Amino acid sequence: MRAIINGSTGRMGKILADVIARTEGIELAAGCAIDGDPLEQCDVPADVVIDFSHHASTKLLCDYCTERNLPLVVCATGQTEAEKEMLKEASGKIPVFMSANMSLGVAVLIDLVEKAARMFPEADIEIVEKHHNQKLDVPSGTALMLARAVKNAREDAEFVIGRHENGKRTKQEVGIHSLRMGSETGTHEVYIRTDNECLVLTHQAFQRAVFADGAVKAAFFLVKQKPGMYDMKDLEN
Repeated sequence: MRAIINGSTGRMGKILADVIARTEGIELAAGCAIDGDPLEQCDVPADVVIDFSHHASTKLLCDYCTERNLPLVVCATGQTEAEKEMLKEASGKIPVFMSANMSLGVAVLIDLVEKAARMFPEADIEIVEKHHNQKLDVPSGTALMLARAVKNAREDAEFVIGRHENGKRTKQEVGIHSLRMGSETGTHEVYIRTDNECLVLTHQAFQRAVFADGAVKAAFFLVKQKPGMYDMKDLEN
C-alpha cells in the first residue's frame, strides 16, 4: 500500500513518515505540505491519503481524493460544521475515516465511559483533558467524544465547558475541563462519582507515535472498504 501524507512537514507528519518506514505492507508515496509540495500538485500513484495537516485543508482533501478515487484518513481536528458536511458528502464517493483521536486505547476508553455512565445513572461525571501549551482547540476533540459517549447513555446530559460561574452543579451536567501546559502529549480522565465511590477512567499518551500507529491501522482498514464514513469503532469489527 502506498500512502500520501498531507501535512508531512508538521510534527505529526514527520512521526507518521517514520512509522510508515518501519511498518511492513505500507510505503510513503509522497509527502505534501503548504510550505513544501502542496497536495494539489501531487501526481503520484497512491492507495490512500492520510491527513495530519489542519482542518482548513478539508475542501482541498475532499476534492483531491474524490477526483482520484482515493480513500481518505482524516487525523486533523477542529472541523467546522461546513467542513464536516464536505467530508460526509465526499464519503458518498470514497471511504473516509475520521476520528478526533487515532489512539486505539482511547477507542476502548470511550466504550468504557458509556458503559460506566449507564451503570451509574445518578453519578456526577466530570472530564479533565491535559495537552501541551501549543494546542489550538479547546476542549479537545477527544474530550468531546468522551462527553458524547456519556450522552449516549444519558439523553438529558448537558455539557458544561470550563465551569466559570457560581452556582450548584445540576445532575444533568457533564463538566469538561481543559489544561494546557508544557509538552504534555495528552491525558484524558473521566471521573464517575457517587456518594459512596468514585471510578476514574484514564488514558495517557506518552508518545505522539501512538496516533501515527492508529492512522496506519486505519489506512490498512480503509483501503478495503466501500464508500462511507468510518471511525475507530469500525476497527473493532
